[in-house]
Amino acid sequence: MGVLTSVPPGKDTMSSTFHVRGGRPLDGEITVRGAKNLVSKAMVAALLGTSPSVLRSVPDISDVRIVSNLLSIHGVKIEHDVAGGELRLDPSNVERAHVADIDAHAGSSRIPILFCGPLLHRLGEAIIPDLGGCRIGDRPINYHLDVLRSFGAHVDKREMGIHITAPNGLKGTKIHLEYPSVGATEQVLLTAVRAQGVTELVNAAVEPEIEDLIAVLQKMGAIISLQTDRTITIEGVDELGGYEHVALADRIEAGSWACAALVTKGSVFVRGAQQKPMSTFLNIYRKVGGGIEIREDGIRFYHPGTPLKAIALETDVHPGFMTDWQQPLVVALTQADGISILHETVYENRLGFTRALNDMGARIQVYRECLGGSSCRFGRSNYNHSAVVSGPMSLHAADITVPDLRGGFSYLIAALGAEGVSTIRGIGLIDRGYESFRDKLTALGAEYWEGEE
Repeated sequence: MGVLTSVPPGKDTMSSTFHVRGGRPLDGEITVRGAKNLVSKAMVAALLGTSPSVLRSVPDISDVRIVSNLLSIHGVKIEHDVAGGELRLDPSNVERAHVADIDAHAGSSRIPILFCGPLLHRLGEAIIPDLGGCRIGDRPINYHLDVLRSFGAHVDKREMGIHITAPNGLKGTKIHLEYPSVGATEQVLLTAVRAQGVTELVNAAVEPEIEDLIAVLQKMGAIISLQTDRTITIEGVDELGGYEHVALADRIEAGSWACAALVTKGSVFVRGAQQKPMSTFLNIYRKVGGGIEIREDGIRFYHPGTPLKAIALETDVHPGFMTDWQQPLVVALTQADGISILHETVYENRLGFTRALNDMGARIQVYRECLGGSSCRFGRSNYNHSAVVSGPMSLHAADITVPDLRGGFSYLIAALGAEGVSTIRGIGLIDRGYESFRDKLTALGAEYWEGEE
């Protein structure tokens, strides 16, 4: 049973230390609420409205608190029913914020860049500081700045940050993305909906969270069409209202707990998990040998008691296997019988987390070459973006430090399946995207405690 000795659930403490006694199957039920990758963007979309918005199924995670603070310093009135998972956002009195305040509240989040379009429409200017975020690859803001320039924005890089203005307003444009970036697609959507004229976005990201953001904007009065060839057309409108929306469930969190069930040889019912946005994951999970029981109110993931199977896997943009599922699945593949091959095509530096897994007894080799049959945009570069995972290997306890959000939860999974007591440092980073994960560990029978020994 979990024991909280120093940090209450939900508190964002990047430096906190976590101890996990592994070797015990996770068994029980947990609930996932709205997707981190949708909720924060829907909150930003509320800036565009002339009336209040209501967002439901909001998880209590630090990213929501960060965006709430950023909205508050821009004059948005926020009422948050944490237990009920409901946010009411009133943008009636949007105002300018100081870059120092933005920087202080943003922390390591990269969300301020998505404020630019809405703030240009509401205030005529936007200021953003240097941006943080998980260090999993080259995630420049140049895509975002180029998008804003294409709408007619002026970008002035200053010592204090980046000052963006639109003296002649924002006008519809045609944009072709070299890569279907989720962030760039979000930027276009949040900017184009009130730009003058028609915007055409070619090679757009089409993730379920993007489709849900489109649904939010459509409820506000936007005119957006999504074609089957990754083209999105947006007809700008003069005014948008508020929205009422229930966020789609977090498919990344659901997949993470599913992998934890495999590694610990347990059974986890994820209430709220949805089949359609997880269909690619469910197929791979079955190929590995995991058990799945799909119900109306969620999905049960379990280890069937038979050996897991090695697979060849390539991450890709939707509808491919998403990169955020890759790290927890790699932990499960250390327990599969045979050699698994992984090719990461979305983020070039996402396999660095495997070093700690090797320290725990895994056998994972990383390569610069594109393994698995197809080449990708990293194939001619010097990035270790492919891996060979040999298994099954017995994992043992280790002292490890969280590198990023998804890698951190993957370390937690490994610790749950390892023999002995593991120490995980910087566990608070997981609070960015996994709601009440301590309480959920307790509900599933995990043994852990927090604080220095």
